[in-house]
Formats: sequence, structure tokens, C-alpha cells
Amino acid sequence: MLLRIGIAGAGVLGRLLAWQLSHAGHAVEVFDPAPGPEPRGDGLGPAGFTAAGMLSPLAELDAAGPEVATLGLRSVPLWAEVAQRLAALDGQGDATRYFRQRGSLMLAHGPDLGAAQRVLARLSTAPAGLPEPRRLTRPALLDLEPALLPGLHAWFLDGEGQVMPQALLPALCALAREVRWHWGRAVASTAPGTITLDDGTAHGFDLVFDVRGLGARPQVATLRGVRGEVIWLHAPGVLLSRPLRLLHARHRVYIVPRPDDRIVIGASEIESEDRSPVSLRSAVELMAAAHSVLPALAEARILHMETNLRPALPDNAPRLDIEPGRVAINGLFRHGWLLAPALIEQALQHTTLSS
Repeated sequence: MLLRIGIAGAGVLGRLLAWQLSHAGHAVEVFDPAPGPEPRGDGLGPAGFTAAGMLSPLAELDAAGPEVATLGLRSVPLWAEVAQRLAALDGQGDATRYFRQRGSLMLAHGPDLGAAQRVLARLSTAPAGLPEPRRLTRPALLDLEPALLPGLHAWFLDGEGQVMPQALLPALCALAREVRWHWGRAVASTAPGTITLDDGTAHGFDLVFDVRGLGARPQVATLRGVRGEVIWLHAPGVLLSRPLRLLHARHRVYIVPRPDDRIVIGASEIESEDRSPVSLRSAVELMAAAHSVLPALAEARILHMETNLRPALPDNAPRLDIEPGRVAINGLFRHGWLLAPALIEQALQHTTLSS
């Protein structure tokens, strides 16, 4: 049965839903306050644009429960399938523009080995299906990533990957099938079968998806924003094939390669709703951490720094609410890219769309 579907929010969840449901033949409309689908670097657009796009179900057990790991494990092949379908539609046929799966590395300097061992102990609780971290010898590490500082402690996390948000988010819009995108339209509230905008106008649908993230406040009063900070570098000649996580007693710093000689570095979370620019202290700490494992970054050029807020609930776990005529997904915290496909799959299995 084909339905008229309204989607509140055009972040990762909203765009993936619109693309998937429109290609299934449903009539889809999406409402979002952003001026358009283009990538943004001001931190005011979807948090998905700011995110590093790491798909790390095992590594996230450092600070999340087994549910996140299980959903993340399911999402990795789902993203691979999305990337292949987008590549078939965009005329270029290159799925690596959207998705790569080369595993990831966890790294630690010698003085931080104790902190790393505590993280590894938490990762030992991984659900079935997730591989264990594999300790690498020095030659094995340099074979994988020759640019890394010799002497680092390292573990390889097989099966992990990454998406490319700056390519993937616009493609999900551009390659959706006859979706009506209502840009510059903020949603005030959602109810079964109804999306109400901030100007008071109501739009009726057979089914509504509320995936607004922080935009769902005050309808979801317990939502809070968690600040993330990233720095974009241009680093010609610095070869990096897969995401890195540097384990430290105080920091969890990630270093992620992107196309065109770009590298993104960032910290996982800061308990603040401050959207101001990256502070001097954060910038110095992030770049010093990255340089400590990739010495060749000394000559990289800073392209820009960016902050954004991720939507989180008190338990930092995602919430899926389903009722007749309305589905709400929120609280993805720092796991938006990791969880989105699996949560959508789960939601659709509990609606009339699964039949």
C-alpha cells in the first residue's frame, strides 16, 4: 500500500527516510528549517554535516551499551548497500565516494597504555558478531599506516568503516524520487497523521516521521544538546587509509581521512549547548593529539573549525516511539551515522510499510 508520508527534519535520518521511502513509491514531503540541502560549515545545519562519519560499532562500546553496538553492526552493511545504490544512480559508479570499509585503528602512547587497557576491557563485552580488537606488532602497524609514529601501541578493529557526509547527505536529497522538500519551514509539533509548522499551518499525511533531533524540543523536554568540535585539515602527502582513535586518560580524539587530501580531527563529546566557535584550548589539544601520532601533519593547513550539537536523552540511548500514524526517532547522541539505517529498518518493520 502506497502512502502519503510527511517527514519532520532533514538530517541524516530524514534524508535517508525520504530517499528510501520515495524509491519504494510513496509520496514523500520533508520539512526542515535549513535554507537548502547543501553542506554547511557553520555548525547551524544538520549535525551529520559536522560529524566525522565513523562507523565504529565495536569502538563505541567504550561509552555506550550493547544495544548501540548491535544496531551499529547492522548499520554497516546497510550503509554499504545505500552507497552502492547511490553510485548506480549518480552516473559515476564509485561507491567509495559515499562509504569505505577498511577497519579502524585504536592507538595509545606508552604512558597511556593503562587507559587503553581499561577501554579494551570494556570492549571485551561486545555482543556476538563483533570481532575482538587485534593487537598489532610495530611492523604490522606501519604496514597498514606508514605515516604513523613508530612505537605506538595499536589495535586493529576489523569491519569498521566510515561514510562521507559531505557527499552522502546531498546525494540522498538529489537522488531521491520526486520528494517535495520544504526548505526554510520549521516544524512546531507532530502528531499522528499531522505536521504543524511554526506559522500554525497543519499538513495531513497517512504517516508522519518525526526525526527533528534537537528541533523536537519542547515536545521532547528531556532532550539536551551535546557539543562536538572538529577541525578540517588539508594535508597533501599525508597518507591515511582508515579512521584512528587515540586513547588517552582525558581525551578520545579521532582522526579521519577524507577525499582530496583532507583530514578531520575531533573530540567525541562536550557536555555543553554552547554553539560558539572552537576554543583555543580545544584547538591546541586536538591538533597536538593528531600531530603526536601523525608527525607529517606539522605542515598541514587548517581549512576551518566547526562546532555543532548532537541530540541526546538522559541515558544517551536512542529512542524509537511508534504509534498509529506517527513514528518518532531521537536521541542518537554521537551515533547518528552509526545508528540511522538500523533504526529506520527497525521502525519500518513495525509499521504498515513493512507489508
